[in-house]
Amino acid sequence: MERLKYKGYSGSIEYSNSDNCLYGKVIGLDKGTCITYEGNTASELYEDFKGAIDDYLDYCKEKGVKPKKSYSGTLNIRIPSELHCQVAMLAEHSGTSINSIIRHSLENRIQYAN
Repeated sequence: MERLKYKGYSGSIEYSNSDNCLYGKVIGLDKGTCITYEGNTASELYEDFKGAIDDYLDYCKEKGVKPKKSYSGTLNIRIPSELHCQVAMLAEHSGTSINSIIRHSLENRIQYAN
């Protein structure tokens, strides 16, 4: 699936049959933050996406608040306790952290998928 990208933000691309237009929202933000955009062409959609991001960043600067980012970098996962124990033992044996083991595993999986 294609995504719009701008200044570290990612956005969806949707089509409304009833309105005959393209629309989307910035993905990966917390539930309290919603940034949307629309356009009649792909170029219009992308320009409105960029404008919405710039408006959001200007608003945050004006209010003195830190802008939310798409995907914070924090991820909570649920795994069986036995697997958790195995990962912890592997990390200890390797002289690294559980986080490092998981990050490395995910990076390898994504590289393999591409």
